[in-house]
Amino acid sequence: MFLEILFYGRGGQGGVTAANILVLAALKQGLYGQGFPFFGAERRGAPVKSFARLSDKPIRRHGMFSDADVLVVLDPGLIETGLTKTLAVRDQGVVVVNVSRREMVSIDRFKLLGRAGFYMVDAIDIAVRNKLVVAGWPVVNTSMLGALAKAIGVISVDNMASAVKEYFGGRVGELNARAVYEAYDNTVYLGEYG
Repeated sequence: MFLEILFYGRGGQGGVTAANILVLAALKQGLYGQGFPFFGAERRGAPVKSFARLSDKPIRRHGMFSDADVLVVLDPGLIETGLTKTLAVRDQGVVVVNVSRREMVSIDRFKLLGRAGFYMVDAIDIAVRNKLVVAGWPVVNTSMLGALAKAIGVISVDNMASAVKEYFGGRVGELNARAVYEAYDNTVYLGEYG
């Protein structure tokens, strides 16, 4: 098993942190992991990419990638503006999107290199209800990690929540772990397209 996962969000939503937590959860699952961000002249609100790799064997590949096995979209505005079309999802891939309604997922706004399964979760609502808001911005990363756990089935939701608790610690860790479980329970499979 080898997966390349691309987190695509906006500065301040926690995409970089999500990749790091995913690696920690992979280690708890007995897997190998690698996570790293791409930083240019990003600022809060600018599109940001973070990368992760998961494998059951040591990972020898390094560097960024523009097509992925899994695309996690943290900001619905990236779909609306068509920016998600700049990244490709490989055949038999998975797309996990943060949207509140099915109608917000326009398949033609994604570049699919074959068939891909689509999943949705309202991570903004989960973040707001759990008071995961920083400087007025809902931080959706841990909710999206819960949705990712459901969508790919490689890391258990318990290991994902445990990694979140370990990463943040204390009350913040507990709130974020609760968001992981809520998102896992509320992630909806939209079907396979391509």
